[in-house]
Order: sequence, then structure tokens, then C-alpha cells
Amino acid sequence: MHETMTHMPAMALTGVAVRTSNLRESGPEAQIPSLWERYFASGLQQKPGLQNPSVLYALYTDYESDVNGEYTLLLGHETERAVSGWGKSSATVPEAAYIKFTSKRGPIQRVVIELWQEIWAAFFQNAELERTYSGDFERYDVRDFNPEDTVVDIFVAVKESR
Repeated sequence: MHETMTHMPAMALTGVAVRTSNLRESGPEAQIPSLWERYFASGLQQKPGLQNPSVLYALYTDYESDVNGEYTLLLGHETERAVSGWGKSSATVPEAAYIKFTSKRGPIQRVVIELWQEIWAAFFQNAELERTYSGDFERYDVRDFNPEDTVVDIFVAVKESR
């Protein structure tokens, strides 16, 4: 796991969303796999008004509490402003300090889960930095996207040290 500190400006995203929790996702009621299917079936990547259609975001937002509570996951693209047309949802990635984590290369389902587990268990268990739960996101380059051979960046919002 490789990590760097960065500051990101706010950005508007439009996509498809679901409300879920990590507990729900670990069992038979998991909704994230079907959310990915909805995204790929939506044709959203070809819609007009996208800032950079080759970059896909998976935004975790509206946290109920922390890693144990419910949250909203939105799969989508950056737009000039939040657009809730096309039968889609919108959300804003907050301006914040983030720690950017980069995965190993491999199958998407494996590398994303492994990286989140490392972030939860190895990094934040021992870090002096505190998560804000204001909005975290995964960033994918979908040009020539191969789900069996990919690298993902995960950005986790943290309180800025003064």
C-alpha cells in the first residue's frame, strides 16, 4: 500500500447510487454488485456534460456515523454542477485534505477490497490522522478498462492538522 497526502477541491458528480452499510455488503443483501451492473447498463459514460468521461468515481458519502454505519455509494462522473437528470443521482465531493492510497495491480474485486481492509486495519488503527467521514472516493481510469488487471486510487478525507 502506497499513500500520499493531498488536498482536493470540491467537485460535482452525477451517477447511480444506493444506500447501504458494510455489514449489509458482507452478507446476502449486498447491493454494491448490482449498483455496478446498473452503472454499466446506464450508458452514463456517453452522456453529454461530463467533465472527464474517462474517470469514474465511486463516492462514499452521507455517512450515518463511521465505518459501521450506513452510507450512500454513488458511481459516476464529474459534471460542471450536480445534475440529477437522466434518472440519476448527484452528490458533491467535499473540498478536503485526503490521504490517497494506491492499490496493487490485479482483479478489481480483489484489489479494492484488500486496499480498504489495509486502510481500516493497518493504516487508521495506528495513525494519528482522524477520518472526517465527509466523503471518500475511489477513482478509476476507464480508458481501456480491464476489471481483471487494474489499479485503483482510494481517497480518504482526514482532518487537517494545524
